[in-house]
Amino acid sequence: MPYHRTWEDFSRAAEKLYQADPMKVRVMLKYRHCDGSLRIKVTDDVVCLLYSTDQAQDVKKVEKFHSQLMRLMVAKESRSSAMETD
Repeated sequence: MPYHRTWEDFSRAAEKLYQADPMKVRVMLKYRHCDGSLRIKVTDDVVCLLYSTDQAQDVKKVEKFHSQLMRLMVAKESRSSAMETD
């Protein structure tokens, strides 16, 4: 499972994966205090997208992206249009 090198590549790929089949996508966040790294994994059991960072500015991006996905997962409106407007 290769890691994406840039946040932009990862976020675009994760959005496409989620929009393709929202009912199968899972998101996992993992923080390791010993090395100060945060990992995010988005998968649908066929495709697995990974991103890891130890930079504070990237952590804020991950937090914002994760909250957007969570809002889409519980929203009743059209999921594809809501992600593009944020």
